[in-house]
Amino acid sequence: MKIASILAIGWIGFCGIASFALAEQAHTLVVPNDVKWGPAPKVLPAGAQAAVLFGDPTKKGLFALRLKVPAGYAIPPHTHPGDEVVTVISGTTNFGMGKTADRSATKPLPAGSFFALPPGTAHFVYFNEETVLQITTNGPWGIKYINPADDPQKSQ
Repeated sequence: MKIASILAIGWIGFCGIASFALAEQAHTLVVPNDVKWGPAPKVLPAGAQAAVLFGDPTKKGLFALRLKVPAGYAIPPHTHPGDEVVTVISGTTNFGMGKTADRSATKPLPAGSFFALPPGTAHFVYFNEETVLQITTNGPWGIKYINPADDPQKSQ
Protein backbone atom coordinates (compact mmCIF):
# COMPACT_ATOMS: atom_id res chain seq x y z
CA MET A 1 0.00 0.00 0.00
CA LYS A 2 2.82 2.42 0.88
CA ILE A 3 4.63 1.72 -2.41
CA ALA A 4 1.40 2.32 -4.36
CA SER A 5 0.86 5.61 -2.52
CA ILE A 6 4.45 6.74 -3.18
CA LEU A 7 4.13 5.82 -6.87
CA ALA A 8 0.79 7.64 -7.13
CA ILE A 9 2.18 10.78 -5.50
CA GLY A 10 5.25 10.60 -7.73
CA TRP A 11 3.09 10.21 -10.84
CA ILE A 12 0.87 13.15 -9.85
CA GLY A 13 3.98 15.25 -9.28
CA PHE A 14 5.47 14.22 -12.63
CA CYS A 15 2.21 15.04 -14.46
CA GLY A 16 2.04 18.41 -12.75
CA ILE A 17 5.60 19.25 -13.82
CA ALA A 18 4.93 18.01 -17.38
CA SER A 19 1.75 20.08 -17.58
CA PHE A 20 3.61 23.16 -16.40
CA ALA A 21 6.37 22.60 -18.98
CA LEU A 22 3.81 22.22 -21.78
CA ALA A 23 1.97 25.33 -20.64
CA GLU A 24 5.22 27.31 -20.94
CA GLN A 25 5.35 26.53 -24.69
CA ALA A 26 2.96 28.85 -26.48
CA HIS A 27 1.46 27.78 -29.76
CA THR A 28 2.32 29.81 -32.84
CA LEU A 29 -0.05 30.78 -35.65
CA VAL A 30 1.04 32.97 -38.55
CA VAL A 31 -1.21 33.94 -41.44
CA PRO A 32 0.37 35.39 -44.61
CA ASN A 33 -0.60 39.01 -43.91
CA ASP A 34 1.04 38.82 -40.47
CA VAL A 35 4.50 37.87 -41.76
CA LYS A 36 6.87 40.66 -40.71
CA TRP A 37 9.68 40.99 -43.24
CA GLY A 38 13.03 42.52 -42.34
CA PRO A 39 16.61 42.33 -43.56
CA ALA A 40 17.97 38.83 -44.14
CA PRO A 41 20.95 37.66 -42.08
CA LYS A 42 24.19 39.34 -43.16
CA VAL A 43 25.65 35.95 -44.10
CA LEU A 44 23.37 36.06 -47.18
CA PRO A 45 23.98 38.24 -50.24
CA ALA A 46 22.31 41.66 -50.08
CA GLY A 47 18.76 42.03 -51.37
CA ALA A 48 16.93 39.26 -49.52
CA GLN A 49 14.37 39.72 -46.78
CA ALA A 50 13.67 37.34 -43.90
CA ALA A 51 10.90 36.69 -41.41
CA VAL A 52 11.35 34.43 -38.39
CA LEU A 53 8.07 32.61 -37.84
CA PHE A 54 9.10 30.46 -34.89
CA GLY A 55 12.14 30.03 -32.68
CA ASP A 56 15.52 31.72 -33.08
CA PRO A 57 17.90 30.67 -35.89
CA THR A 58 20.88 31.92 -33.88
CA LYS A 59 20.19 29.57 -30.96
CA LYS A 60 20.01 25.82 -30.45
CA GLY A 61 16.55 24.48 -31.19
CA LEU A 62 13.81 24.30 -33.78
CA PHE A 63 13.06 27.36 -35.90
CA ALA A 64 11.07 28.34 -39.00
CA LEU A 65 12.27 31.19 -41.18
CA ARG A 66 10.92 32.57 -44.45
CA LEU A 67 13.32 34.01 -46.98
CA LYS A 68 12.08 36.32 -49.77
CA VAL A 69 14.52 36.89 -52.63
CA PRO A 70 14.20 39.15 -55.68
CA ALA A 71 14.51 38.07 -59.32
CA GLY A 72 18.17 37.68 -60.23
CA TYR A 73 19.24 36.70 -56.70
CA ALA A 74 21.77 33.91 -56.18
CA ILE A 75 23.42 32.18 -53.25
CA PRO A 76 26.82 30.78 -54.32
CA PRO A 77 27.90 27.22 -53.45
CA HIS A 78 27.79 26.67 -49.71
CA THR A 79 27.12 24.21 -46.90
CA HIS A 80 25.23 24.34 -43.61
CA PRO A 81 26.32 22.97 -40.21
CA GLY A 82 22.95 21.27 -39.68
CA ASP A 83 20.22 19.71 -41.74
CA GLU A 84 18.72 22.05 -44.33
CA VAL A 85 14.95 21.54 -44.73
CA VAL A 86 13.31 23.86 -47.28
CA THR A 87 9.88 24.33 -48.85
CA VAL A 88 9.33 26.63 -51.84
CA ILE A 89 6.32 28.77 -50.90
CA SER A 90 6.11 30.87 -54.09
CA GLY A 91 8.17 31.40 -57.21
CA THR A 92 10.82 28.95 -58.40
CA THR A 93 14.15 27.92 -56.90
CA ASN A 94 16.84 26.78 -59.33
CA PHE A 95 18.68 24.24 -57.19
CA GLY A 96 22.11 22.79 -57.92
CA MET A 97 24.42 20.40 -56.11
CA GLY A 98 28.18 20.66 -55.83
CA LYS A 99 31.02 23.05 -55.16
CA THR A 100 30.73 24.90 -58.49
CA ALA A 101 27.73 27.00 -59.53
CA ASP A 102 26.99 25.30 -62.84
CA ARG A 103 23.61 26.77 -63.74
CA SER A 104 23.14 24.25 -66.55
CA ALA A 105 23.08 21.49 -63.91
CA THR A 106 20.28 22.94 -61.75
CA LYS A 107 16.77 21.64 -61.30
CA PRO A 108 13.89 24.15 -61.20
CA LEU A 109 11.78 23.64 -58.08
CA PRO A 110 8.41 25.44 -58.38
CA ALA A 111 6.11 26.50 -55.53
CA GLY A 112 5.19 23.52 -53.39
CA SER A 113 8.56 21.80 -53.87
CA PHE A 114 10.58 20.54 -50.92
CA PHE A 115 14.20 19.61 -50.40
CA ALA A 116 16.24 18.41 -47.44
CA LEU A 117 20.01 18.10 -47.24
CA PRO A 118 22.25 16.59 -44.57
CA PRO A 119 24.87 18.79 -42.89
CA GLY A 120 27.88 19.68 -45.02
CA THR A 121 26.18 19.08 -48.41
CA ALA A 122 27.51 21.56 -50.99
CA HIS A 123 24.74 23.23 -53.01
CA PHE A 124 23.76 26.54 -54.60
CA VAL A 125 20.57 28.30 -55.68
CA TYR A 126 19.52 31.09 -58.00
CA PHE A 127 16.20 32.71 -58.80
CA ASN A 128 14.74 34.12 -62.02
CA GLU A 129 11.69 35.54 -60.24
CA GLU A 130 10.79 36.76 -56.76
CA THR A 131 10.65 33.63 -54.62
CA VAL A 132 9.75 32.83 -51.03
CA LEU A 133 11.34 29.85 -49.26
CA GLN A 134 10.61 28.44 -45.83
CA ILE A 135 13.48 26.91 -43.87
CA THR A 136 12.43 24.75 -40.93
CA THR A 137 15.31 23.14 -39.11
CA ASN A 138 17.39 23.24 -35.95
CA GLY A 139 19.68 26.11 -35.05
CA PRO A 140 22.04 27.57 -34.78
CA TRP A 141 21.75 28.13 -38.52
CA GLY A 142 24.71 29.20 -40.59
CA ILE A 143 26.31 29.15 -44.00
CA LYS A 144 29.87 28.28 -44.97
CA TYR A 145 30.68 29.35 -48.51
CA ILE A 146 32.83 26.97 -50.55
CA ASN A 147 34.77 29.99 -51.82
CA PRO A 148 35.37 32.24 -48.78
CA ALA A 149 35.41 35.27 -51.12
CA ASP A 150 31.66 34.67 -51.75
CA ASP A 151 30.86 35.37 -48.08
CA PRO A 152 29.15 38.80 -48.02
CA GLN A 153 30.44 39.40 -44.49
CA LYS A 154 34.05 39.34 -45.78
CA SER A 155 33.39 42.23 -48.17
CA GLN A 156 31.76 44.50 -45.55
